[in-house]
Amino acid sequence: MSRSHDFAVRSWPRLRSGDTVRLVSPASFPDEASSILQLTQTLQDRGLRVEVGDHALDRHGYMAGRDADRLADLNAAYTDPDVRAIITTRGGAGAYRLLDGLDYDAIRADPKPLVGFSDITYLHLAIWQNCRVPGVHGCLAGRRSTETVHHLLTSPRPYVLERNSKLMSVAVESAGRAQGFVMGGSLAAMAGMVGAGLPDLTDSIVLIEAQRQIGLGQIDRQLTQLIRSGAFDGIRAFALGRFHGFEDYTDRGWNLIDVLRDRLVPLGKPILGGLEFGHGPDPHAIPLGTFAELDTDSGTLTLNPPGRSELASR
Repeated sequence: MSRSHDFAVRSWPRLRSGDTVRLVSPASFPDEASSILQLTQTLQDRGLRVEVGDHALDRHGYMAGRDADRLADLNAAYTDPDVRAIITTRGGAGAYRLLDGLDYDAIRADPKPLVGFSDITYLHLAIWQNCRVPGVHGCLAGRRSTETVHHLLTSPRPYVLERNSKLMSVAVESAGRAQGFVMGGSLAAMAGMVGAGLPDLTDSIVLIEAQRQIGLGQIDRQLTQLIRSGAFDGIRAFALGRFHGFEDYTDRGWNLIDVLRDRLVPLGKPILGGLEFGHGPDPHAIPLGTFAELDTDSGTLTLNPPGRSELASR
């Protein structure tokens, strides 16, 4: 793994009223065309101009059109100087197919935020690895989701995410405080990038969230892959979000908490759970590639806004 933090952060300007944003579908297609209309209305209500990628509603199997077309939409958004932010319509599957074709020169030349999570984590990781441009792990699907995305794109104020004692991952805690840049998101995407461009996570606070697709072995295998690869060796702390679908799931006497404790606690890093990001209804958005402070005593993750230029000096 190359040391992706050896060069300066390329922050993007905060969005202003009247700026243009573009909707693209780098992974799967929206379930309904009406979701594009809803996204458009949500963004227009915030004073933004909205454009839609040419292939945002295409279909090719479970993906939003063929790889070349999805890639063309994404690169067109990065090369268009009028587009100031890129909003993905959904995650799903297929974003990982586009990484080798991304126009990293254009992304470095004109940094702009990419908003999305789940399968979009592959894009966030690749862009951080190659360009060190921050992103936003989130979506526009609910009041809280929309408000936190808007805050991260427009506000100079830090954002504080507080522990929710009702979430399952709150039971996985290892006391301590840590500072570092925030990176991660979908556990499946991080594990999938091992050996294929996973950024160096040294000095980072690693975000982890997941959605149950099969059993507990899914989480165990992915965490073990990251541990064995050395990806977690130099990190500062873990911030655990939602693990949607695991709430009532057990396997031969173990549940998700048993697996997370068994894999993460022995690493000796502070762990803060119960953070409302990831899959599930109306999640908080989280900036990636920004400086943050984690404190298990207060149960908070305090995040600098990703558009602030002083992040590069941290």
